[in-house]
Amino acid sequence: MTKQPQKTEPIGVVIVAAGTSQRMNGKDKILALLAGKPVFLHALEPFLKLPDVGRIVVVLNRSNIRAVKDLLEKHELSERIITCLGGKRRQDSVLAGLKKLGSCDWVIIQDGARPNISVDIIKRGLDAVQDTGAAVAAVPVSDTIKLADEDMFVRWTMPRENLWQIQTPQVFFYDTLMDAFACSNEDVTDEAMLIELAGGTVKLFMGAYDNIKITTPEDLVVASTLMRNRKKKA
Repeated sequence: MTKQPQKTEPIGVVIVAAGTSQRMNGKDKILALLAGKPVFLHALEPFLKLPDVGRIVVVLNRSNIRAVKDLLEKHELSERIITCLGGKRRQDSVLAGLKKLGSCDWVIIQDGARPNISVDIIKRGLDAVQDTGAAVAAVPVSDTIKLADEDMFVRWTMPRENLWQIQTPQVFFYDTLMDAFACSNEDVTDEAMLIELAGGTVKLFMGAYDNIKITTPEDLVVASTLMRNRKKKA
């Protein structure tokens, strides 16, 4: 794996928002309104507050790219934020975003459908990535997890003490992640899996239980409540 870089370039960010929102009853989840703003703007805003963040790429699909570009112009963000089209798989979309971003020292991958991301979580990731070149937000699993076969018979109850639920942001040395993409084209569910397949080590850092991903219309209701609760505590 690549060596730790010396900090010479701003941090790059790839916001992944190219999904098809299949479980949203015809609504694009990143454009859905939450507390008066589209979900993806909530996911984007904490990165704009960090002075070391430079280029930001939002990866989109053909059905939402025009609407997102219009929103970026409306909020006077179009000069700072680049957009590009994603691919068939999540990893294809991330790679498209990385290529559009261009070389930098660190890159943060963030789901466009996680509106409750915070500056504190991002900073924890930037600290954790120094250890191995790859760090991902996670929270300990609190429910009992059972492994079942294809007929839905339980085969094993997994000990949950060492189980973690993975979130974004995921933070990488740019060259480490690009090397991992070059090593494997297997289907993966997140970028950390590419690092694992390439023989690298991934460090976990504490995310937040309210850092949920919008997948269904009901998630918007939950996210709204969590957002209000976070503001009350601030």
